[in-house]
Amino acid sequence: MSAHRTRRLPTLGRRGEGWVAAQLVLIAAVLLSPLVAHSRPHGYAPAEYAVGGVLLALGLLLLVAAGLELGSSLTPLPAPRTDPTLSLVTNGPYARARHPMYGAAILFALGWAIVFDSIAGLAFAVALAVLLDLKARREELWLTERYPAYETYRQRTRHRLLPFVY
Repeated sequence: MSAHRTRRLPTLGRRGEGWVAAQLVLIAAVLLSPLVAHSRPHGYAPAEYAVGGVLLALGLLLLVAAGLELGSSLTPLPAPRTDPTLSLVTNGPYARARHPMYGAAILFALGWAIVFDSIAGLAFAVALAVLLDLKARREELWLTERYPAYETYRQRTRHRLLPFVY
């Protein structure tokens, strides 16, 4: 996405409340998707449970690690806190990806959909991935305004959502 198009991403509220609302709706849809229907009525391969379980575990592990690293900077809103005592977090999972909590949510959603054999869950997980990528792009505009060093960090930390992947 070009820088010009990125700048046109809507704020969806003073601090990005609309982004969070959309995110919560998609997370709820992923979690509730097993209630709709399963894709295979004739059984399930153990390897799929294993893959789904690994994605769930990795997602939870990354979510906790990234949340702990943020500490008091943690907020679901894409606009950073304005507290002058807070600094840009670039350690831990943030040394490998700029938005590892979003990547963690995507891993968890994919794992959930696989474990529960839900095509609807996979569709919602993909929609969540697109939304979180756009939310991260919007957040980066605010982070660049808030922290002068953010552009250098962004260039140094090439992966947006998932360490070593994207």
